[in-house]
Amino acid sequence: MPKVKLPRSSPSIDMTPMVDLAFLLVTFFMLTTKFRPEEAVSVTIPFSVSQTKLPDNVTTVSIDSAGRVFYDMDGKDTRIELIQKISDNFSAQLGGKLSGDDIMRFAVMGAFGVPYSQLKQYIESNEEQRKAMNTQSKGIPIDSLPHDELADWVQYGYNLALSDWYDKKDKNAQVTPPRFAIKADGNAKYEVVKKVIDICQKAGIQHFDLITSMKMKKN
Repeated sequence: MPKVKLPRSSPSIDMTPMVDLAFLLVTFFMLTTKFRPEEAVSVTIPFSVSQTKLPDNVTTVSIDSAGRVFYDMDGKDTRIELIQKISDNFSAQLGGKLSGDDIMRFAVMGAFGVPYSQLKQYIESNEEQRKAMNTQSKGIPIDSLPHDELADWVQYGYNLALSDWYDKKDKNAQVTPPRFAIKADGNAKYEVVKKVIDICQKAGIQHFDLITSMKMKKN
């Protein structure tokens, strides 16, 4: 008997679920990606062979080559608490308490380096105006006269970061403690760096990181 040959047909694959999945992933990353704000000041950090990476919950004091000091803190909720305390305690220097919109703008800002008298204007400015203010500003005051404003930011910020960490630690023992870092330009004056370190120590911060760039090892 002759053999019956069955017609061959190529398999059909429905790609619709794959396309749907791809678009879902793209949408997820678009909604969850957090872009880091542009650096307020350019700092050329020295080289190091250290490979320690900083965690997400870090407070950073940057010092540029001219000795200007800038402050930054991670964590939107902590930043809101911080600026509210600054607004409540130093409203006279700020020219009045900050509004709710000012507080929310500050919560998503990056580093800043202006005195209290210019802070409200800085917060309410757009990105281009802030860049101009960063260029013209002399940084956050670190001298006792008329007022050591950096000490306020460091003390309030560190206390709030610690409090937030203790609250989260009760719910999740794996959460990392807050870290404090100094990012100093390689040409920054020693006196300014020492002053910042002294302010940190007076605030109770005995352990902090010095941010450096990775140095390539020679073969």
